[in-house]
Amino acid sequence: MTTTDAETRRVALSPSRAADFKTCPLLYRLRAIDRLPELPTPEMARGTLVHAVLERLFDLPAAERTPAQAALMVGPAWERMREEEPEIAGVFEGGEVPEGWLESAAELLEGYFTLEDPARLEPAERESMVEAELPSGLLLRGFIDRLDASPAGDLRVVDYKTGSAPREAFEAKALFQLKFYALMLWRTRGVVPRALRLLYLKDRAVCDYHPDGPEELQRFERNLEALWKAITAATAAREFRPQPSKLCGWCKHQAHCPEFGGSPPPFPEVAPE
Repeated sequence: MTTTDAETRRVALSPSRAADFKTCPLLYRLRAIDRLPELPTPEMARGTLVHAVLERLFDLPAAERTPAQAALMVGPAWERMREEEPEIAGVFEGGEVPEGWLESAAELLEGYFTLEDPARLEPAERESMVEAELPSGLLLRGFIDRLDASPAGDLRVVDYKTGSAPREAFEAKALFQLKFYALMLWRTRGVVPRALRLLYLKDRAVCDYHPDGPEELQRFERNLEALWKAITAATAAREFRPQPSKLCGWCKHQAHCPEFGGSPPPFPEVAPE
């Protein structure tokens, strides 16, 4: 992207940043406005690696999309990640991959094959970026792991998860991201996806959700617009309060959080995207 492109590109709301604000407004500020760096964890790197293999798996002829072939793709995919993403090198001390780590990625891929037969699938899109402007002017942006399309034009949004499947009480939170994608597809293509599918590779579990129709997505749209108004108000007031929860133990920004005796950095004069 050129400097001009970066300067003119509009600020957009993504599923991850929306989830950050819902979880903790201060977390949203530190990630979206202050843009504090976060080194990926081994778990995050493994998730990225598994996604990369699953994306490339569908480049192969259908008959070659096997667990054995996917396992063979892990090593080369990891080497590409290290070349293309310099921060990946900092995941492991000394840059050495621990014994069994690549094998653990192959195990997650093996779990995928218990949930679907990729030889019978021909995705319409993979790792595609989608943007949609709502009637209110709010711009949404996100990346969809996979989009399937039937001959009749029905759409299915698929998202791969390498963590554990949530308990029933937290399923709505897990589906938030997919409803975000469904709304963007409806606004850009005029089609409500027939199904939203979460594939939990670790637990070898599938969570399918079927939107009721435009009415449900309109309600979700109103929720996002209310969320964006809250973000805009917090930005204007420069006030993003921490929201303590059980997730605080995993937060990488405790040094900047008043709940842990820290202080946020000075508020940027110009808030970046």
